[in-house]
Amino acid sequence: MTTFKNIKSLGALAGKRVLLRADLNVPMKTDEDGHREVTDDTRILSVTPTIKALADAGARVLVLSHFGRPKGERNPDMSLEPLGQPLANATGLPVSYIDDCIGDEVLDVIDAMEDGSVLLLENVRFYQAETDNDADFAAELAKNADFFVNDAFSCCHRAHASTVGIAEILPSAAGLALEKELIALEGALGNPVHPVAALVGGAKVSTKLDVLTNLVAKVDHLIIGGGMANTFLAAQGIDVGASLCEHDLADTANSILKNAKKAGCKIHLPDDVVVAKEFAANAENRTTTSDDVASDEMILDVGAATAAKVAEALNDCNTLIWNGPMGAFEIEPFDVATVTVAKAAGALTEDGTLVSLAGGGDTVAALNHAGVAEQFSHISTAGGAFLEWMEGKELPGVKVLLA
Repeated sequence: MTTFKNIKSLGALAGKRVLLRADLNVPMKTDEDGHREVTDDTRILSVTPTIKALADAGARVLVLSHFGRPKGERNPDMSLEPLGQPLANATGLPVSYIDDCIGDEVLDVIDAMEDGSVLLLENVRFYQAETDNDADFAAELAKNADFFVNDAFSCCHRAHASTVGIAEILPSAAGLALEKELIALEGALGNPVHPVAALVGGAKVSTKLDVLTNLVAKVDHLIIGGGMANTFLAAQGIDVGASLCEHDLADTANSILKNAKKAGCKIHLPDDVVVAKEFAANAENRTTTSDDVASDEMILDVGAATAAKVAEALNDCNTLIWNGPMGAFEIEPFDVATVTVAKAAGALTEDGTLVSLAGGGDTVAALNHAGVAEQFSHISTAGGAFLEWMEGKELPGVKVLLA
């Protein structure tokens, strides 16, 4: 069991300065008066419990984040200043703001802070040294604080000054959201209760080669859906018509199938599919066997029989990892398989027989579409970090927090 340092390991925090790495890279819109407004506060709400816990402990909380990709230059359109009020609304605490994240002026403001107060620092990526993980820049950040807390799992796959460099200087710990994420991930792949199923969908095999390669050695069932299932069908000599398919990856797909068999991992591919001649809402469609797709037809969803088989397979599993939809769920009626399997997984989770973990933007959207996101054991909103974890890669921002 992997162990990592948490907030409790830091000891008494009253009067201490705590630099908290958050991910406040939230969706925003600009109104007609030029004011930027948050359109999705999920990431703000995620870090709120940690901010409140640190403030309640009497710490001076310094919130550090990036926003966008300013490439080391100051850009007013990427300033964190408009996030001060949403952060205050979420935490119920006054939040001050300063237009830098290092330097004497920042230190003076921190020295004048009251215990239990919150200060929002400016976009750390206004400095190129951040993404370079520059040691001198990390040292400047470290001057601001006595302790460092990382609560941004979505940034842990980056070896940046604000995720790795500073953690090598200050006593460090995982925040509450990161701690919850790491426990969930450990339970899903690190030390799971078998049988384990992984459902991997999406458009292309090429974007998830490392994921598939890693999973076949660790899970008992690998369910392949979405456009990537077409590549596996074609690799076995099945004509997938005009479907999205990476024919040049046939050898790779067959190699993954071979390795799965060797590892005792059962692969689930569609036996029946829903096809149409155009990619449009409510397009004329038919359900047929996977080997009966006409040359001018596209596979846009897994068929009902296959979806039912997958749902049945989950009955015999204790753990599920889900990344990617089963079909083109954004367009009806090609959302049926995704909704069917999602509802089955949600029901099993609520019954206490399945631990379910899902991650990735399309996956979260698909589960919300099915109305079951809240039923899952854990939903990860991290993109790249979640995928790299599924690939079995070591995440620099997590490694540095290991106890």
